[in-house]
Amino acid sequence: MEGSRTPLLPSDLPESTSSNNTGSANFHAHGIRGWSGIQGLKKRGHGSRSWIQIDPLGNTSVVELDKATIMRHCSLPARDLRLLDPLFIYPSTILGREKAIVVSLEQIRCIITADEVILMNSLDGCVVQYKSELCKRLQSNKDQSDDLPFEFRALELALELTCSSLDAQVKELAMEIYPVLDELASSINTLNLERVRRLKGHLLAVTQRVQKVRDEIEHLMDDDGDMAEMYLTEKKQRSEGYPLSDLGFQTDTSSVERVGSKSAPVSPVWSISGAHKLQRAFSSIVSSSRPSLMSSSNSGENIEQLEMLLEAYFVVIDHTLSEVLSLKEYIDDTEDLINFKLGNVQNHLIQFELLLTAATFVATIFAAVTAVFGMNFPDSIFDNPSTFSWVLIICGVACGFLYFSFLLYFRYKRIFPL
Repeated sequence: MEGSRTPLLPSDLPESTSSNNTGSANFHAHGIRGWSGIQGLKKRGHGSRSWIQIDPLGNTSVVELDKATIMRHCSLPARDLRLLDPLFIYPSTILGREKAIVVSLEQIRCIITADEVILMNSLDGCVVQYKSELCKRLQSNKDQSDDLPFEFRALELALELTCSSLDAQVKELAMEIYPVLDELASSINTLNLERVRRLKGHLLAVTQRVQKVRDEIEHLMDDDGDMAEMYLTEKKQRSEGYPLSDLGFQTDTSSVERVGSKSAPVSPVWSISGAHKLQRAFSSIVSSSRPSLMSSSNSGENIEQLEMLLEAYFVVIDHTLSEVLSLKEYIDDTEDLINFKLGNVQNHLIQFELLLTAATFVATIFAAVTAVFGMNFPDSIFDNPSTFSWVLIICGVACGFLYFSFLLYFRYKRIFPL
């Protein structure tokens, strides 16, 4: 019967069938493993990260937020959050958005809003120092009036720590470069050249980082629109609005009605409809002019205030860049000096080779004469034994005269001084 039929084992199957099943099983296993890896990457890309949240009073809290939550909370696009991702390497950037300032300066990566700072949680020294220093300043200035709004104080600290960190790195690099270059100038060897090559690569990387921070600050200073976007506290107060009280409109409309009643008799229909039209027109004019008047009165002062703040740190980072460029010029000067020394050594070798070539030519002539007289052929000159000695003397004097003639010619042509 069919019910008593035993199941087939893998050993009972044909060899081709088992091999096909094994291949399909392996493919299925690899496919599941690859798909799980892709799912893991997706989860890592959209997963939560640890952030440090700092409020204007200096209170901190560690929160777990994903990208979607931060994008909704701060009204940021996904491309701005990529600047804060530690998996990517981006140059220093400061972006002013509608409700937030995205700051990516070296290791300090945070989002600054009008009410809080969302800092990437990390064990890096710059991040820990930024968190502790910002909390200390906010708590110390809690009872004091400060001209700078909250977002500017957070941005100022990020610029301060970044500029001081880059300046310290440049000074440390300078203390290491100058002795190595002086030693290389006095003794040219492979070890010193390798050390200078390594330091020059490090200096190039620091130069690019300093240049990027300087360019970013300069770009902000040159664009008033970008600076105006960074006034988050002012924009928040403006968005909360300055509503016009209905009492004022009623007072205005009642005064219009009184004026109209005193001047000429009007119909009740005209007075009601005219008052409503005047009220709507007046409310639209005031609502459109009130924020513009506020922005015109405050934006100039605020932009000037932020511009002065950025200019202060622009001077600092520009001084750091000048130090980096002076180091680069010192390295270039040392390389030029080494090239001059190597060129001088090469010229001496060429001069020595020229003298050796001239001496070899003269010696070849002398050897040719002696070789001729060394042949075994009969001649009357061999009858007198002293004749060969005179031949050698005359040939040697002629070769010496020829060699000194070469030296005089070289001196006349100024090939090398003698």
